[in-house]
Amino acid sequence: MAKRKKKPAAKEPEIITEQCEENLGEAAAEDAEAATGTLQELKQEIEGAREEAGKNWDLYLRERADLENARKRHQRDREEAIRFANDRLLKEMIPVLDNLERAVEHAEQGDDESQSLLEGVNMTINQFRKVLEDFGVKPINALGEAFDPNLHQAMGQIESADQAPNTVISEFQKGYLLNDRLLRPSLVMVTKAPTGETEDQDVEITEE
Repeated sequence: MAKRKKKPAAKEPEIITEQCEENLGEAAAEDAEAATGTLQELKQEIEGAREEAGKNWDLYLRERADLENARKRHQRDREEAIRFANDRLLKEMIPVLDNLERAVEHAEQGDDESQSLLEGVNMTINQFRKVLEDFGVKPINALGEAFDPNLHQAMGQIESADQAPNTVISEFQKGYLLNDRLLRPSLVMVTKAPTGETEDQDVEITEE
């Protein structure tokens, strides 16, 4: 009886092992690639979140600055309203003082019998001025000063060789300030150079 030849051992396990290793390598590579992609996405999301946070912070700072400016503006408006709340009343009171001062000027030209009355009126005027001063009203000193259109209202011009041109030489009505803001302008007469001097100056300028 003939002997059977032994078949060589199968190599299938080695082939399976190699395929498993290849599959595991591919899977690991895919996992690594997926992890890298996820990491990039996370970085992009973080950068986007940072940019948005920066924009929101800038917006917050601007809104806060606007709110602070509005608060300060409201406070200034409130203070201005309080300081000048009596504007209309004080304007109506000043003409009364004008009349009292005119009465005193007229009485000073009279006889001695009116002196006692004159003293009483002067006391009233001083009290009146004190009340106005307490409310922030101050008279404008115009006589002898340079004409200022912000404080004075010119009623006319007078030639004068003794005063520099545009100098207040007389005052028809006293002006007043309320907390350094014009309440009523001074009505004044302003000097101008004499006509002869003006012509001489023009001639000299023309010759030059």
